[in-house]
Amino acid sequence: MLAFTAGKLLTPTGAVDHPLVLIDEGRVLEISARSGRQLPAGVAPSDFGDGVMAPGYVDLHIHGSAGFDVMDEDAEALPAIEQLLARHGVTSYFPTIVTAPMDTILRALERLASAIEKRERDYERKDRNADSTDRARPLGIHLEGPFISHARRGVHPPEDLLAPTLATFERFWQAARGRIRMMTIAPELEGAPEVIAEAARRGVSVSLGHSDADFEAAERGIAAGARHATHTFNAMRPLDHRTLDHRSPGILAAVLTDRRVSADIIADGVHLDPAIVKLVASAKGPEQTVLITDAISATGMPDGRYRLGSFAVDVRDGRCMADGKLAGSVLTMDRAVRNLARFAEWDLSQAVAAASRNPARVARIANKGVLAAGADADFVVLSPAGEVLRTFIGGVECSG
Repeated sequence: MLAFTAGKLLTPTGAVDHPLVLIDEGRVLEISARSGRQLPAGVAPSDFGDGVMAPGYVDLHIHGSAGFDVMDEDAEALPAIEQLLARHGVTSYFPTIVTAPMDTILRALERLASAIEKRERDYERKDRNADSTDRARPLGIHLEGPFISHARRGVHPPEDLLAPTLATFERFWQAARGRIRMMTIAPELEGAPEVIAEAARRGVSVSLGHSDADFEAAERGIAAGARHATHTFNAMRPLDHRTLDHRSPGILAAVLTDRRVSADIIADGVHLDPAIVKLVASAKGPEQTVLITDAISATGMPDGRYRLGSFAVDVRDGRCMADGKLAGSVLTMDRAVRNLARFAEWDLSQAVAAASRNPARVARIANKGVLAAGADADFVVLSPAGEVLRTFIGGVECSG
């Protein structure tokens, strides 16, 4: 059994001052106030001083970091990405596939499914000596393309975009061996409602994005089972309400007003103006605002030329550009949390929830994103200002 104390702990319902956290076999056994609980015999606590214990962060949308892309065939790619993620407080993540030729997508799905299954076996064996225990853990795959709009494709290669069909979705599903947990889709495309409904039936979190949908098409996607929105405001038809005779609220109005839908944002100060971050946070609230990084291989690296999927991206001064368009980010989740707190004028606990509890809910992942009895002991120790000091996965500190 392990015991930890700190200045404060953030829970789903608030904060516990001077907590005592007991952990056994990689799970939280008990949380109490330090003053009201005697330590079990023979257990010496680790004390984080005035640090803040918070749930480990969950990144639903990440393409790479540390010089590697999640679609790389290099065996060093995922370990390097996962080590950098852990240094920035991310304990669970969803490797995200961009639009590419069909064979490339299928191979990437197979590789990522194998990586996820290996990590699951390590976890189930409770193999504390496995080399993967101190790295962020992939929980499922996010399929960002190819079922997206030509008009709002961003930098996704137009020649590889595909119409959504049940047959194509089934090919992806089989290659991933059922490990697709999120899918971004443009709801206005012919066939999209049927694919959304089938994906949702299989437990996939379906997200509206890279879309030129009008309000009605977006609502049809939501009615079919979509419950989330991908990098809100980016690669979406803008709000348009110019005149009495020309009102086109579009997909953004549906996302911001429909209470069934949560929304993720890239809070790097580049993709969205701080005022828009505050707008989304105000519209969706602390329960339905989700932080993502959309980070690419350049994250944690110097400026230069990097890859996103199969194409080149130039990175300079925090901007990732390809063909004059934004192409992912170099954002880390700890910085996203601090930015959200500042931009939206939220307290740290609300911003942390947008990076932990809320994404875990979106992906329908139990026992992640919270610090509570029975949950996995994935947590970060933050400074009072929100900087990551230490990261623990299953109660084991990440050494990277």
